[in-house]
Amino acid sequence: MKRVFSLTEKAVLAVPVQYSWQKTLGNYLAVVGFDHTVKIFDRHGQKRDEINLPSNCVAMDWDADGDTLAMLAEKSSIIYLWDANTNKSNQVDSGMRDQMSFLLWSKVGALLAVGTAKGNLLLYNPQTSRKIPVLGKHTKRITCGCWSMQNLLALGSEDRTVTISNQEGDTIRQTMVRAEPSDIQFSVMKTDERASQGECTVSVLVGKKTLFLFNLSDPDNPVELAFQQQYGNIVSYKWYGDGYIMIGFSLGYFVVISTHIREIGQELFQNHNHKDNLTSISISHALNKAASCGDNCIKIQDLTELKEMYAIINLDDETKGLDRLSWTDDGQLLAISTQRGTLHVFLTKLPVLGDTCGTRIANLTSLLEVTVANYVEGDSPITVAVDVEPNFIAVGPYHLAVGMNNRAWFYLLGDNGVEKLKDVEYLGTVASMCLNSDYAAALFEGKVQLHMIESESLEAQEERETRLFPSRDDKCKILCHALTADFLIYGTNAGVIHYFFIEDWQYINEYRHAMSVRKIFPDPSGTRLVFIDDKSDGFVYCPVNDTVFEIPNLSPTIKGILWENWSADNGVFVAYDDDKVYTYVFHKDTIQGSKVILAGGTKLPFSHKPLLLYNGELTCQTESGKTNSVLLSTHTFLSGLKESGADDLKRVLTQALMLKRFSDAWDICKSLNDKSSWSELARACLHHMDVDFAIRVYRTIGNVGMVMSLEQIKGIEDQNLLAGHLAMFSNDFNQAQDLYLASSCPVAALEMRRDLQHWDSALQLAKRLAPDQISFISKEYAIQLEFTGDYVNALAHYEKGMTGDNKYQEHDEACLAGVARMSIRMGDIRRGVNQAIKHPSRLLKKDCGAILESMKQLSEAAQLYEKGQYYDKAASVYIRCKNWAKVGELLPYVTSPKIHLQYAKAKEADGRYKEAALAYENAKEWDHVIRMELDHLNNPEEAVRIVRETKSIDGAKMVARFFLRLGDYGSAIQFLVLSKCNDEAFQLAQQHNQMEVYADIIGSDATVEDYQSIALYFEGEKKHFLAGKFFLLCGQHARALKHFLKCPNTEDSPAIEMAIETVGQAKEETLTNQLIDYLMGESDGMPKDAKYLFHLYMALQQYREAARTAIIIAREEQSAGNYRSAHDVLFSMYIELKVQKIKIPSEMATNLMILHSYVLVKIHVKRGDHIKGARMLIRVANNISKFPSHVVPILTSTVIECHRAGLKNSAFSFAAMLMRPEYRNKIDLKYKKKIEAMVRHPDTSEVEEETTPCPFCGFQLPECELLCPGCKNNLPYCIATGRHMVKEDWAMCPCCSFPALYTEFRSLLETEATCPMCSEKVGADQLKKVTDCSQYLKPDDVEQ
Repeated sequence: MKRVFSLTEKAVLAVPVQYSWQKTLGNYLAVVGFDHTVKIFDRHGQKRDEINLPSNCVAMDWDADGDTLAMLAEKSSIIYLWDANTNKSNQVDSGMRDQMSFLLWSKVGALLAVGTAKGNLLLYNPQTSRKIPVLGKHTKRITCGCWSMQNLLALGSEDRTVTISNQEGDTIRQTMVRAEPSDIQFSVMKTDERASQGECTVSVLVGKKTLFLFNLSDPDNPVELAFQQQYGNIVSYKWYGDGYIMIGFSLGYFVVISTHIREIGQELFQNHNHKDNLTSISISHALNKAASCGDNCIKIQDLTELKEMYAIINLDDETKGLDRLSWTDDGQLLAISTQRGTLHVFLTKLPVLGDTCGTRIANLTSLLEVTVANYVEGDSPITVAVDVEPNFIAVGPYHLAVGMNNRAWFYLLGDNGVEKLKDVEYLGTVASMCLNSDYAAALFEGKVQLHMIESESLEAQEERETRLFPSRDDKCKILCHALTADFLIYGTNAGVIHYFFIEDWQYINEYRHAMSVRKIFPDPSGTRLVFIDDKSDGFVYCPVNDTVFEIPNLSPTIKGILWENWSADNGVFVAYDDDKVYTYVFHKDTIQGSKVILAGGTKLPFSHKPLLLYNGELTCQTESGKTNSVLLSTHTFLSGLKESGADDLKRVLTQALMLKRFSDAWDICKSLNDKSSWSELARACLHHMDVDFAIRVYRTIGNVGMVMSLEQIKGIEDQNLLAGHLAMFSNDFNQAQDLYLASSCPVAALEMRRDLQHWDSALQLAKRLAPDQISFISKEYAIQLEFTGDYVNALAHYEKGMTGDNKYQEHDEACLAGVARMSIRMGDIRRGVNQAIKHPSRLLKKDCGAILESMKQLSEAAQLYEKGQYYDKAASVYIRCKNWAKVGELLPYVTSPKIHLQYAKAKEADGRYKEAALAYENAKEWDHVIRMELDHLNNPEEAVRIVRETKSIDGAKMVARFFLRLGDYGSAIQFLVLSKCNDEAFQLAQQHNQMEVYADIIGSDATVEDYQSIALYFEGEKKHFLAGKFFLLCGQHARALKHFLKCPNTEDSPAIEMAIETVGQAKEETLTNQLIDYLMGESDGMPKDAKYLFHLYMALQQYREAARTAIIIAREEQSAGNYRSAHDVLFSMYIELKVQKIKIPSEMATNLMILHSYVLVKIHVKRGDHIKGARMLIRVANNISKFPSHVVPILTSTVIECHRAGLKNSAFSFAAMLMRPEYRNKIDLKYKKKIEAMVRHPDTSEVEEETTPCPFCGFQLPECELLCPGCKNNLPYCIATGRHMVKEDWAMCPCCSFPALYTEFRSLLETEATCPMCSEKVGADQLKKVTDCSQYLKPDDVEQ
């Protein structure tokens, strides 16, 4: 609370201080001075007058209107009156002889009651000068009294009586009280009945202890209320509200009671407001507040919420304590007197006066102080002391104006401080004022005066100094006005808004509304304006294009409008009343045109008046003269989003989109990271035609189609065309059409309707915009109508679609095709068929044929199918017509088996079997073909061929039956098996002793039961081999072996081989032992060939035993001279052991090497390579014991070859061996003499054998040496030469994988076609040189 002034001089005030506020107006404060004076001060503390009294003032009071102050002086019978309007005083003689002690004006009329020390009463009317003396009203001094609103007078006296009198002075009620009465008040007690009886209750303090309530309607039942002793004495009490009484107690307590009969005596509220003492309480009904004083402080509380303290004023310098509180009637000023004799006046309520210019605010901060501040730009506040208490304030860029009534004072707000410029008097009381940088505009009595604030001295400017609006000939009355940087704008009672351009000093625009314009509020630039008319409807007016938009849901209680001063939100404004602020947005550019929307509402704190809106923050002025900021609920996204949940974020996203705050919406969407939110933002961008931002959003959510579409339209300058495209993207097609038609490219509407297939609309548009397109649209429409089944309209549009222009031949053909189809559909078959036949399209003929077929017009359908070369369809329809002749003609072109089948059946029915058979064959119906060949054409060979080719089961059955009839049981069995009739075939074979044929035919495709049946049959017939074979097939190994061993043992008998196979499959030890015994001859004393044993071991996968047996077999073969057979046995065993990864026995490897060397001799000798042949023969001769059958021939050959190859010493050695007695006589006579001569005349010369490196260790050793002296390894040998292998010349046989010297093997293959080792065919091109032979040098493969 601000202190307005204090009266502290001891020379001024008497102690205790007596004072009284002027009633109603509160402009004057009357204070009793100690020097027999009453001083009149104004509300700013300036002394206005002084009334001299002959002695001390004992009582004073203002009349109800505050016009007259009445005073009483001690020991005087004069009543002193002071007129507030004229500041003059006069005197009235009361005519009373005794001392006057009490004085009180009536609340409702000019009637003054004066009481005396002896209890007499005087009623005086200053208007009529009538005096009514009433003697003996009381017996002692009248001390207190009160007037009611019904002009009843209650008086209290030291005689302990209370009297109620009327305005004539007649006593109508009287009551006694227990102690001296004081502080009498009239009020209304709270009752259940709401019948207004006026102020019928008198309340009186009795002896400062109790409160006495006396009801005039019920005088016999007064109520006396006593209170707790701890509260102390009652200091003061006040009525308020609906029958409530607030009571202040001397010990600082503050109590509220109700006078309702059911609540009386109950304390509704109690608070120890002041610790030590309380001296006074006061209530301001205007403010709805209560004040109490004590303990050097004043406490102010709101009557609606007494628990909360509104304000506390501390007066620490008042050491003697406080005395009495008094409020002005309007609640603006609160006076407090002190025990020390001082008086302080505080400002408790200011007139809410303020104005803005841009972001600059000027507001009344004290009765004679205006503060100018710019909180947005951070300027320091400027305080301006003004001379008068203003009624209005106006602020401009450089000036401040304050004024009251018809006068205004102007101040310059310069860099060097505040400078008072001038004061201006106007021709009437100023209602409002506006300023810009140069001019002021004042509205008074329906006129506006526009004048310069600082006068220019140039004569040329004189005419522009001032101007009065409206002009004299315009009889309208101005109701509102505004001043922008460039324009004076005012609205009249005729509903006209005028724009006056100050620079050109002339009117430039006017808008006529249907009714009076009460208020106008331009935006900072003046290009938009909100006005409110007499019906309280609001509109946004744009003078640039003279358009008006109604403000939706505008409350009729709206007090004013504020435009947003933040440049980015230039379309936002708020409308406010006492309780609420409504946020509106004017969207200038949307696809639906300009419009105003209500964004939301914000509750306004109590007694806040909005002054400025900047970036969603509303700066408000309060009654205390301070400003306060309120964030609009529509701008909550500005207060931070960090801790917001998803629902809150979605709500603030909606707010941001309403306000077109896309950057803020972008941040919210990033926080949400939700596709639906991004889509909402994108749709809003489209709605507001912000194409660039929409592209940015759609790119973020990955909508490539929209990005590409928007990029294409980005540069369009025609707003309607652009809006049309965006409306189309938003699926608002009707809006898009309207916009396209209003644009520079109306044909876009037609293109859109065509794309949407809205053909009716497209045709309407085409008539207006593009008549040449009607044909094409008609065709498209006809296609759609045909699809939906509206054939009548489809035909009409197809006919309309004909252009007759060769340029559009394809289009015309499509229309003709449509006409043909629709004609048929409509029943005009002849026309439709003729059109279809003439038309070049095959597809049309097919379509029309299908339609005709569905209509059962088969002959015409078939005709069209045939014309269209749809032969299958045509033939099918001809068949339905029974037109076999036509079917026959078309048959060569028909591919459908179904049609061939139908034709075949028809021909068969006619007895034309050959044609039927051919048709059945074309239909791939082989069973029918076989039936024809057998039953009608007597051609079993063809039937048999077809059965064999097609494997037809039914066909095989037919052929089998045919052969059965002929008695050819073998063939019958064969075809029964082929037709899967195994049981029938078996029975037939059994009956006709053809089981061997059946067994032969059945092969491996039969079931176990079939095999068992055959086996049992052969067992019964004692055909052991066949019985064994079929027992083996059905898995009965013991029985199979038994039968195989019963077979006669001949050399070429396969029985033993089958027995070996049986044991191999069975893998049962008993069966194995049984077979081995048989082979060894233990059962019949005849040992069987060892090869069978070898085969048995192989079948049992006993490879080691098989290897040993193989060596034995090979040895026998060798002994018998069958060297190649022995070689092959060992080779095959060698390969098998390799596959099974079993080590090769060294004996087997050695024997194979020696036998292979023997095999190579023939090859080398045949090729004429005697040295290689000689070397191999030397190796064989060195192991001659292994060739006992041919010792002499081999040695003879060795001697001859060695001699030929120049190996004379070796030839001599072996010749000497031949001369042994056991061999000498066996030498071939052809060579005998020659050999003998060699021995007699020995030649020991020898061609030295070449050396090559060991593949393991590189040791140089003779070519044919296979044991390395260096590393003691058996060396792999070349299968082409018999020499040991060399790393650098390594190859492998592609068939048997034995090593060979690459060059030698390749040379050998030039004359030989097979591998010497495996005898398989090998080509020279199959040989590959092995660069890394390390994998083949594994000495572990052979047992050492």
